[in-house]
Amino acid sequence: MSLKKIFDIAIITGLLLGGGSVLLSYLGNPVNSGICLSCFLENLAGAMKLHNEVRMSYIRPELIGFVLGSFLVAKKTKRFRVTGGSSPVIRFFLGLFIILGCAVFIGCPIKMILRLAAGDLTAVAATAGLVAGVWLGTRYIRAGVALDRAGHLPAMNGYLFTIFAILLLVFFFLKPTFIVFGQKGPAALHAPWTVAIAAGLIIGGFAQASGLCITGGIRNLFLVGEKTLFMGVIATLVSAFIVSLVTGQFHPGLHGQPASHLDHFWSFLAMVLVGLASTIIDGCPFRQIIKTGQGDVDAAITSFGMLLGAAIAVGWSLRATSAGPEFGGKIAVLAGLAMCLIIALNYRRPQGLRR
Repeated sequence: MSLKKIFDIAIITGLLLGGGSVLLSYLGNPVNSGICLSCFLENLAGAMKLHNEVRMSYIRPELIGFVLGSFLVAKKTKRFRVTGGSSPVIRFFLGLFIILGCAVFIGCPIKMILRLAAGDLTAVAATAGLVAGVWLGTRYIRAGVALDRAGHLPAMNGYLFTIFAILLLVFFFLKPTFIVFGQKGPAALHAPWTVAIAAGLIIGGFAQASGLCITGGIRNLFLVGEKTLFMGVIATLVSAFIVSLVTGQFHPGLHGQPASHLDHFWSFLAMVLVGLASTIIDGCPFRQIIKTGQGDVDAAITSFGMLLGAAIAVGWSLRATSAGPEFGGKIAVLAGLAMCLIIALNYRRPQGLRR
């Protein structure tokens, strides 16, 4: 695929991601959370009874659509390659800490963009934190920090996460008694399932083709000056802003914003963790979910780590509310940053890039 075509697809993906997210909120998803990977995983964890907060228990069809859309496009374009074995335990725990960082900010990098686009000024500190975390990650890369190389694995390994997504879709329709569907709070706020699954499939397919990643776009810009994915990130912000204006969801201000708090220091630090850890494992939460569809076993392990992180963020109160971060959430952010530092010290390789 030519660079020009990849650039065009990245822009289209960004437009679909930003505009589609705001439309999902307009049609019923929580405000400024039309698409939020950390929120969706918290909902899924509750649906699977991994935490007991019924108000946050729901199987989000968009999440299933991301995996299946990515899988279908990967198979169609022959990009389905089963690889894995790159420091899987480290990836699992970094995935967990990424979601804990998101929980302290109250949102993943996509939701951060949506909050900015809707005029939520509390997301400014988080944006600065995410950029700082990615910048720090690129410094690590230049110093030679890199996890172990992935290798090829038997094909069966690459299909398991997609099968898991299909099983969730079956549960969504059959509603077995062991799956929880909340009737109040965030769980009761959702767009029509037909729109949700269609949005997930389309965005997942385009994200697979383009490789769009929020932290990846910033990383490439810092590391080698490459702007393709970064322009996709900008397209996400611009399209979300325009659709927010058109649908009456743009409400600029600092106070009284939905699903936000005013502890800017911890928003900043939490997203430093998200940006840094995502750079180390090569992909933000959205990108990790998309990579599961192409047979990336390491991304699947990271995604299960993210699911556990979502469960304990709610179940152990390692998150933030509108009043600010819980004490446990602050400790989790500091622990995650410490783990990133330990990884950097232990995985520095002499053949790394240097200035």
